[in-house]
Amino acid sequence: MFKSLNIWFFLSLIVSIAVLIPIMTVFFSFFEETSNYYEILKSTFLFEYIFNSLILLVFVLFFTFFIGTTSAYLVSFYKFPFSNFFKWALILSFAVPPYIYAYSLTAFFENYGTAFTILTHLFGEANYNKNIPKFDGLFGAILSLSFSLYAYVYILTRASFLYQSQNLIDLSRSLGFSKLKLLYSLILPAARPAIVAGLSLVAMETLAEFGAVDFFSINTLTTGIYNSWITFDDLAFSNRLSFFLLIFIFVLFIVENLSRKKAKYHLNARSGLKQKEKIKLSGKNSILAFLFCFLVFFLSFLFPLSQMLYWTIKFPENLFDLEILNLTLNTIYLVILSSLALIIFSLISNYGNRVSKNRTLNILSTLSISGYAIPGVILAVAFITFIAWFDDNIIKELGFLSIKKVFIGSILGLIIVYFVRFYSLAFNGIKSGYEKINIAVDESSYLLGYSKQKTFTNIHIPYLRNSLLFVCILISLEIIRELPITLILRPFNFETFATTAYISASEDLLEAAAAPSLFLILIATTFIMITSKYILKENE
Repeated sequence: MFKSLNIWFFLSLIVSIAVLIPIMTVFFSFFEETSNYYEILKSTFLFEYIFNSLILLVFVLFFTFFIGTTSAYLVSFYKFPFSNFFKWALILSFAVPPYIYAYSLTAFFENYGTAFTILTHLFGEANYNKNIPKFDGLFGAILSLSFSLYAYVYILTRASFLYQSQNLIDLSRSLGFSKLKLLYSLILPAARPAIVAGLSLVAMETLAEFGAVDFFSINTLTTGIYNSWITFDDLAFSNRLSFFLLIFIFVLFIVENLSRKKAKYHLNARSGLKQKEKIKLSGKNSILAFLFCFLVFFLSFLFPLSQMLYWTIKFPENLFDLEILNLTLNTIYLVILSSLALIIFSLISNYGNRVSKNRTLNILSTLSISGYAIPGVILAVAFITFIAWFDDNIIKELGFLSIKKVFIGSILGLIIVYFVRFYSLAFNGIKSGYEKINIAVDESSYLLGYSKQKTFTNIHIPYLRNSLLFVCILISLEIIRELPITLILRPFNFETFATTAYISASEDLLEAAAAPSLFLILIATTFIMITSKYILKENE
């Protein structure tokens, strides 16, 4: 048993350390000397970067919390027209990256854009531009991020709502609790871990977002990081700004862990719990619930999909010029390799933490999941920096051939940085599944003569099936729409739908960006629909 324990401990330790290497490169770069750009920025735009990042973060968190929890509450506790449809349709916003949503907003509301065309066809020629609202700048970025990211909160909160006890809800009602009091005094507090987990993912995505804020020309910490590297060639200062982002995320992790203390959220037994009964709404309440869910579904998915489809039909030459098969194969290739690596090593790491209960390993695991908070552009450059240092100071000193070509500008290097970037999603997704498995299950397995390996393969993995599928869809969607890492580390002439769309948009060719954006949305939607029946299953 001790030998088996050591194997799981060391495997988990190796995974955590490997993920930490590029992250620690960012930390060590904090102490390097920076150029004069730091002094210039400190006296000019640094406050604006910080202020815009905080404003963006606060408003996106507010909107995603409101949209995600409200829609999850409605479809989990009530029956109304098309409630079963909205149950899965509301997660389709995952398929629309923030930068594509930003393209759609601009295309629809810009001067002589789609809104102008619609009004002209309906009411004839006139100067409608002065009456059409403009959703650009900080407000446009907030809307783009909110409607693209609220599904993190929705899907995790809804899953938590489904596990809440109907007995407690009935007891609260018998005590005279109104629906509103029941919501804020029982339902939301019980779902707090899921809500915080969803908001944490939203926070990290918001802080690391580059495509949408760059498109709207907003000065944030992320654009400051990019500009300090690209424009001023000051990688050390880029890493210094990333360091501040990491500190902020670590504070969020620590506050959340301390606030939970030793609270447990798994159910010791499911027997004796009444199955949740949905309340059938009628009249005005039914209409309001339907309208809210439909409005969210329309704004988050149908609107950008329709805009991209309209442009693709209007400018068919861009579709004919697109290498659809090649881009599809490239995208799926990256998704499969990255998903397999992330799931296998995250399972090993989680189980190693579970059986070893080692404090040092837990600390390393917590640190290793911080890669999600680092903008992709910095992780890519940190990886290149580390490989170059390792090649020059270790490999060449030992007399071996250079390894730069193996890792830089290759699929292998791309997969490694994807692994570091999205390890948090895989690790936390599997960890949340493990928290529902009482430790007594393991102890009973050992008493029946199961080894740790057999317990892991025969008991844990089947139980974690839905968690693994959920992790797969998150990883797939993130990789499909990932921009900076793919742009920097991809092999020569290796493109995906995301890079093709972004390159066209960056050249002010929004019409040309429509076709690859449309296919990106359709592929992501397919991934969601295939797995939705598992991650949205109500009876397990």
